[in-house]
Amino acid sequence: MATVTNGVGYDPRRWWALGALVASMLTLGFDMTILNVALPTMAEDLGATTGEQQWMADAYVVVFAALMLPAGLLGDRFGRRLMLITGLGIFLAGSVVGALAGDVTWVVAARAVMGVGGALVMPLALSVLPSLFGPDERAKAIGVMSAASALGMPLGPILGGWLLDHYWWGSVFLINVPMVGIGITACLFLLPETRDPASPKVDTVATALTVTGLGALVYAIIEAPTRGWGDPLVAGFLGAAAILLAGLVLRERRAARPMLDMELLGHRGFLVNTITATLVTFVLAGLLFLLPPYLQAVLGHDALGTGLRLLPMMAGLMVAARGAQPVVARFGPRAVVTCGLVVLAFAAFLGSRTTSDSGYGFAALWLTVTGLGFGFAVVPAMDGALAALPAARAGSGSGLLMTLRQVGSAIGIALLGSLLAGVYRDRLDVTRLPARAADTAGESVVAAHLVAERTGTPGLAASANSAYVHGMGVVLVVSGVAALVAALLAGAFLPRTRPASDTGSETPAMAEPEADARQ
Repeated sequence: MATVTNGVGYDPRRWWALGALVASMLTLGFDMTILNVALPTMAEDLGATTGEQQWMADAYVVVFAALMLPAGLLGDRFGRRLMLITGLGIFLAGSVVGALAGDVTWVVAARAVMGVGGALVMPLALSVLPSLFGPDERAKAIGVMSAASALGMPLGPILGGWLLDHYWWGSVFLINVPMVGIGITACLFLLPETRDPASPKVDTVATALTVTGLGALVYAIIEAPTRGWGDPLVAGFLGAAAILLAGLVLRERRAARPMLDMELLGHRGFLVNTITATLVTFVLAGLLFLLPPYLQAVLGHDALGTGLRLLPMMAGLMVAARGAQPVVARFGPRAVVTCGLVVLAFAAFLGSRTTSDSGYGFAALWLTVTGLGFGFAVVPAMDGALAALPAARAGSGSGLLMTLRQVGSAIGIALLGSLLAGVYRDRLDVTRLPARAADTAGESVVAAHLVAERTGTPGLAASANSAYVHGMGVVLVVSGVAALVAALLAGAFLPRTRPASDTGSETPAMAEPEADARQ
């Protein structure tokens, strides 16, 4: 295929090319949720503490968030197909390293490498679409891409659970190999090369400030429950994070063509909707981290059963996401976003009433309501954020929105996971255990069950279950408060915009790919 610079002229094999992009997005969709189901098994086999489990999840998200914008610029300058294939290759390498890893350090390193690959794949897979499809076909193509990405979320836990029941935990990494292989092959033969020679250069200093600043912040949050917030190391990393991120903001504000266009936050509609979407992502990431240990260690389900039991939340989210636009057209985005956040808060407060004897039926109820709240809050919020901007700023706006949501995900795993770890450790009764066994039991609920089995300590497993559920309840209360704060912000400060059917605004999926192509 010839190189396309301006997107004029559409290849007759474009729908086959879309298949290459679908395979890429489906792989990333799997990876968002498949690891969560595997974490309890990995904690048992690798002896990973709660903090180390947080790093296994967060290493990917931190790198992904920090590199997404410069990755898009690399594609604009050097060719989107070339960088997309490079990203898939890096993701493949990280997956192989993760599958073969023998300790936590190598798993974390593998996840970070996968984050580099994911950061290249996500924006570039979207930005290729305008060069493949005309306006009359683009909406359908974007719908297929969005469905592929969304399909990976519920399928991830089920596929991960099935793999863990039949193979070792490394199989959740190895499953990426055939998917990525299909994606690379299809990209090589079916995708045209596209680029934008006028795009700005990658700001290596801003990229370095983003990576180190976010990394220092997440490290401090994860280490705080063990070391204490007043520990010199924790305080030092928090201070370093503040300095680095402040330096990033100052540099981007002075740049003629910044990667992170901070001026966009001056648009009230964009700012409030972005804060809302980021807070929702913060809560979702935290819940997906804490739920698998509850379902496996406390309720005693196997990995596949755990994946299946996460479906009520995923189903609620997808149903609400599909039904959000008609409701917005009837009542307006401000009302729908606010009500969605209130529903999310109610679900979190309801879930905080869970006890170690509640059983799955009660969990299924509040998980379903949680998914509904997520869907009705985040879809109109993303739509409203992009619709609040002039068309010429849609590219930088979608990039900033996607980046801040990933930052919210990383901090959600770090902060809510650390809160859970601290409450669990304080609540666990280890009075009858030797010091070393007590320390091990305090690392995670999975470790406590192993210690109870090996030492025959009466009541330790029950104490661990009770402590974990109590910590989960505290996390859900905090999540509910965060959702209520977001609801108050949305209700008070979102503009009184007309329903989407009257304004003719684009959906977020429609806006993002075109926007990224212009960056």
